[in-house]
Amino acid sequence: MLTLAAIKENPEEIIRKLAKKHFDAKDAIEKVLDLDKTRRTSQAELDTRLSELKTLSAQVGQLMKEGKKAEAETVKNKVSELKEHNKTLEANMKNAEAEITEILLSVPNTPCDMVPEGKSAEDNVVVREGGPMPDLGEDALPHWELAKKYDLIDFELGVKITGAGFPVYKGKGARLQRALISFFLDNAREAGYLEIQPPYVVNAASGYGTGQLPDKEGQMYHCNEDDLYLIPTAEVPVTNLYRDVIFNEEDLPIKNTAYSACFRREAGSYGKDVRGLNRLHQFDKVEIVQIQHPDHSYEALDEMIAHVQSLVEKLELPWHILRLCGGDMSFTSAITYDFEVFSAAQKRWLEVSSVSNFESYQANRLKCRFRTNDKKTRLVHTLNGSALALPRIVAALLENNQTPEGIRIPKALVPYTGFDIID
Repeated sequence: MLTLAAIKENPEEIIRKLAKKHFDAKDAIEKVLDLDKTRRTSQAELDTRLSELKTLSAQVGQLMKEGKKAEAETVKNKVSELKEHNKTLEANMKNAEAEITEILLSVPNTPCDMVPEGKSAEDNVVVREGGPMPDLGEDALPHWELAKKYDLIDFELGVKITGAGFPVYKGKGARLQRALISFFLDNAREAGYLEIQPPYVVNAASGYGTGQLPDKEGQMYHCNEDDLYLIPTAEVPVTNLYRDVIFNEEDLPIKNTAYSACFRREAGSYGKDVRGLNRLHQFDKVEIVQIQHPDHSYEALDEMIAHVQSLVEKLELPWHILRLCGGDMSFTSAITYDFEVFSAAQKRWLEVSSVSNFESYQANRLKCRFRTNDKKTRLVHTLNGSALALPRIVAALLENNQTPEGIRIPKALVPYTGFDIID
């Protein structure tokens, strides 16, 4: 969440920046500042009363020594009154602090200055593109038909077992999934990321730490009896490894990668845009996460973007990178770049990765800090990216590489699949 210090320093700037996300923050910011004034006033009065209480308590002891019991009783009564008043002041402070936190949890992160203006995905900006564009005939099949033809994925069986959005991978389809996971993890390790195997369920504190709660509560599967949530991405458990941690400055950066299944209740509308693997309730993804020094987080963002670009290039897929506009960004992000690959049979671009810098927004929720060499404490910056999400990568690989002989496997992936064609 936003820091109170940043809001107090320049509230008008915070309101202006949040307008780029089409969020009217004026009332919330004014309320926070009023509550902070109440808190500070109560604190100042409490400090005065505590000093007075200390003096009066000393007087009671002295009066008792002098045998002035009546006067001592009078002072004792004043002490009791002060203690009751102090309880009220402490309650006022706690209530103000709690209300400030509640409001700040509902306010999104401010976008950085590089974020373009815009209301929706149509306003996102293509910043880079590449890769060979396949030239398929008019009879090219979409991936859901290819999956059926080569017995790779059974969508109907998934519906029988669980419901829509939970496909069953079979034979070479299952092996392709496993190959991609290993390929992505190996590339991340080679890029300096430490592999983590996290839990697939998290507690509410973890959801609040990375910003899924309370903003995306309706999109997460909730285990009511235990009050646990199935993870929508490995970002949540991996970033929460560092909740309530204070690093030394020389410990930074921290770079982690993790494979996980991901679970998302919201699967969108019906139609061709969500057919097959285009949108699922459960899918596989490899995530990369960095805990960074604030001075270097944008260098790290460029590094992460280059890493994801290298993956889609090795998979020989046509790709482009979008810088998201303010209206299409997530609640927690300061800036986000989306990767899309072209699906030749569907003739549309499919999102396969988001790479984001959250600056100090998540870190403030997590209380993840570092101690500088001059012994001051600062919030870290957190970043994460998909490297990569599997479903739409698989969709593009199947469609773009279909030939009369079968589906060709990109050379970089053959050592992982153990086969170079699906026939």
